Amino acid sequence: MFTGIVTDTGRVAQLTGNGDLGIRIVPHAQQSPLTIGASVACSGICLTVVGLSGEGRTGFDVRASTETRERTNVGSWTVGAVVNLERPVRVGDELGGHIVSGHVDGVARLVTRTAVEDSERFELEFPPCLARFIAVKGSIALDGVSLTVNEVRDNRLAVNVIPHTLNVTTLGNASLGAELNIEADAMARYVDRILQFRR
Repeated sequence: MFTGIVTDTGRVAQLTGNGDLGIRIVPHAQQSPLTIGASVACSGICLTVVGLSGEGRTGFDVRASTETRERTNVGSWTVGAVVNLERPVRVGDELGGHIVSGHVDGVARLVTRTAVEDSERFELEFPPCLARFIAVKGSIALDGVSLTVNEVRDNRLAVNVIPHTLNVTTLGNASLGAELNIEADAMARYVDRILQFRR
C-alpha cells in the first residue's frame, strides 16, 4: 500500500524483453537499501524488485507483465526516462496523501495545462469506464501522485498541482498529450461493486 506522496524520482537505465518487460531503475537520491521481493511504486505502478545493483542503493530491477504494459504507460518508457518512486507505507507512518494500491486503472491524457497563480491546473481526459469512480473533491493518483479532483465533466477531470509537486515529481515536465497512469480511489471501486449486488 502507498500514499501517493512521491519520495524520489529515478532514471530508467535499461529495458529488456519483448513479453514481460525487464526494467532497471536508478534512483536519484541515496535511499535505504531495497531487498529482493520488495514493492516499489514506479510512476504509480506497484512493481516487485527482482534484482539489485550497488546493494540496492544505486539501482534495482523490476518486471512489468503484459497486463501491466497494456493497462499503463510503461510501454512508452524509454532509456533515460524519469519515473516517480515511492516505497510502501509502513505501520506507524503518516498517511499524508490517500490510500493508493499501485494497481493502475488506465491512462489519462493531458489536454490542457494552465497557470493559476503559483500553481497549475491540469485537465485530463480519462477512459470513460472510470467516470463512475471519479468525483469532485475525491482523490486520484496520477503517475503515482496523490491529487484532489477539482472538476469532472463527462470523461474529463481537472486537478490543481502546487509548485512543490511540480518540482519534485515528473508532473513538472508533463507536456500536452502526455499519457499519465491513473488510479481511482479504492473506496469508490468497492462502493460501486457493493451497489451492483444491491440492484
